[in-house]
Amino acid sequence: MKSPLTKRLLQTIENHRTPMKNKNNCEINTDEDKVIPYMTTNKSNFTYMKKLFILLFCISLVSCSSSDEVQQNPLTNPTDDFIRAADMSYLPLIESEGITYKNNGIVQDALTTLKNAGCNTIRIRLWKNPTVNQSTFNEVKTFATRAKNAGFKVWLSVHYSDTWADPGHQTTPADWQSLSFTDLKTAAENYTSTILTEINPDIIQIGNEINNGLLWPQGHLINNESQSLQLITAISTKIRTQKPSTKIMLHYAGIGNGATWFFNKMSAINYDYIGLSYYPIWHGKSLSDVNATITSLGQTHNKKIIIAETAYPFTLNWNDWTNNIVGQTDQIITTYPASNEGQKNFVLAIKNIVKQNSHGLGFCYWGSECVAFRGTQSTNGSSWENQALWDFNNNALPVIDAFSQN
Repeated sequence: MKSPLTKRLLQTIENHRTPMKNKNNCEINTDEDKVIPYMTTNKSNFTYMKKLFILLFCISLVSCSSSDEVQQNPLTNPTDDFIRAADMSYLPLIESEGITYKNNGIVQDALTTLKNAGCNTIRIRLWKNPTVNQSTFNEVKTFATRAKNAGFKVWLSVHYSDTWADPGHQTTPADWQSLSFTDLKTAAENYTSTILTEINPDIIQIGNEINNGLLWPQGHLINNESQSLQLITAISTKIRTQKPSTKIMLHYAGIGNGATWFFNKMSAINYDYIGLSYYPIWHGKSLSDVNATITSLGQTHNKKIIIAETAYPFTLNWNDWTNNIVGQTDQIITTYPASNEGQKNFVLAIKNIVKQNSHGLGFCYWGSECVAFRGTQSTNGSSWENQALWDFNNNALPVIDAFSQN
């Protein structure tokens, strides 16, 4: 369909056109005779053709931009909402000891390698007042800024502890241990407020693997259920009030009945994402059970599910003398051998399970950066170097391809 401007241009051509003639000086009706006119090389015809060409070119431009058949709102790139994350919490420490990472044998910033592979979120662990110089507030704040500047979303795993928090350990920070419950709740709220103000993560995880609550003993989910839920609620409310756009995650280690029990307990909490840790060595070797858990929790609680931690070995060998977590064939899934391709295919399987489930939202690879950074003889190096995303020469492994958007 022609626009009004196109029609006017065509009319202009018709009004100013002079008849074309053949070699016998006979006028040709190009519409009826369907012939290509024979043009003489006189100046008049040349000038006419030049003008005609310009006008026709203008018509083509106007038609392309004005046609009623052209979509009025051109397609834009769809939002990349599926989370493809890597936990890189150790990176500042490892880099401080002079270690570099490579991609295709060339030294490259580890974050650049991840970004180019399609990773879109960096997960970072935060401890309150650690006795070791890692995961401190200032380190995490600096690292989060670096990740944001590199184009990543930032996901904070806030342990609410001075050290590791997991299903068996949820130690209250030293400077909070003598507080009454009311004051402990206020301290947790204020600490959370500072995190939101100074680090401003895209996703904040209230505790890490809080299967039995957090801030023990007062926040123990089994021994002090009411207080545990009050603490989580207070932190959630602070986030919602101060930074409504920040997504809130509750994190459980495992799948199946335990996850069902835990998230039923959390039903009154205001949060966005269910986070699950899944490691075959601890949580079973059935990926069907992983999918079933995602479906069940998503349907029951109307939440999006993220595999918040997972990892897999590319070898059962080791690269230092720090005992590795995984080193035996009975600790892995037979379908996915401990090889470069086995590691990659396992992560692709996790990614596809989550992505193809209507309740799934993403995954995060844990220990991505944990190469043997203190040398091959170290007894206090990495217990995870055979599950990292970089090999024993610190070169990116094929598993990096699993972070692609497709």
